[in-house]
Amino acid sequence: MILHKFIVFEGIDGAGTSTQIAELKKRPDAAQFFFTAEPTEGETGKFLRRMLRGDIPLENTTAAYLFAADRNEHIYGTPAADGQTLIHGIADACTNGRTVVSDRYLFSSLAYQGVGLGTGTDSLPWQLNGRFPLPRLLFYFDIDPSVSLRRITGRGIREIYEKEAFLRQAAQNYREVIARLSAGEPEMKVVILDATKGIEELSDTIWAEITGLKA
Repeated sequence: MILHKFIVFEGIDGAGTSTQIAELKKRPDAAQFFFTAEPTEGETGKFLRRMLRGDIPLENTTAAYLFAADRNEHIYGTPAADGQTLIHGIADACTNGRTVVSDRYLFSSLAYQGVGLGTGTDSLPWQLNGRFPLPRLLFYFDIDPSVSLRRITGRGIREIYEKEAFLRQAAQNYREVIARLSAGEPEMKVVILDATKGIEELSDTIWAEITGLKA
């Protein structure tokens, strides 16, 4: 299933997805979008953000279930928004004509939880996420983990997954799961971006893809 007004930005930590969403918000037409992220700003998402900071240790399987639960509310929960920030209710917003842009989605779970739990279609991450709808447009920010980690070091805060060996495996998982999902759902357009390019150049490329899709 495709959500036709749903756009997702994906990539390993430090790839620049949040920077480009910030750039998108500056566009004159940005008022037509809802912006959101995973983990969400809901209560489960807030718990997961504490886990990512290392405040709450969790088993990989527990984290996989919680990310999926947070995602279910994100997609199907009672609509809730704060201005242009969507907290829950992506499906409702898209059905009612709003375009939703999310920083991370199920691809992150398949890539990150896949490091410890596997990437096959019989793995727990696939079992938990295989029935969620896919976005109409997916931007994948491709970057070498050694480069992304230099960016992360510059901001002075590290999360539990921000280690080169882990991110290298996650990047490989991203490529695998995106290829598998796009083969199964050709209506999902995948745009692979060189995340080392300049902020303005990437922003213009992203905007051209978004406006071209609308046309």
